[in-house]
Amino acid sequence: VQLQASGGGLVQAGGSLRLSCAVSGSGFSIYRMAWYRQAPGERRDLVAITDTRGGTNYTSSVKGRFTISNDNAKNTAYLQMNSLKPEETAVYYCNVVVVDTSRTWKSFWGQGTQVTVSS
Repeated sequence: VQLQASGGGLVQAGGSLRLSCAVSGSGFSIYRMAWYRQAPGERRDLVAITDTRGGTNYTSSVKGRFTISNDNAKNTAYLQMNSLKPEETAVYYCNVVVVDTSRTWKSFWGQGTQVTVSS
């Protein structure tokens, strides 16, 4: 299983970015995908999560501004981020939980994409 995250960059406060996370490989089924973020010196925190049936959940600070979605046919998850704030500057990581053909649950991380919000 390989994850490729993209879409980060530099944006002014109040701006928007859309992150993508594409999952590739074979011999597994995706259970859920999620986005986390980690600021320098801080722990990695959950931002948003979605399962393959379309269920979603968000950390309270991003509700109403961020939207997580997925394209099951493309094994890709997206994070639309609007009204970004400087304190949301962080490396954003994609995570996927899959079930393989032996019914083993596994978690994988993408390489992270930098999001920088200037004030």
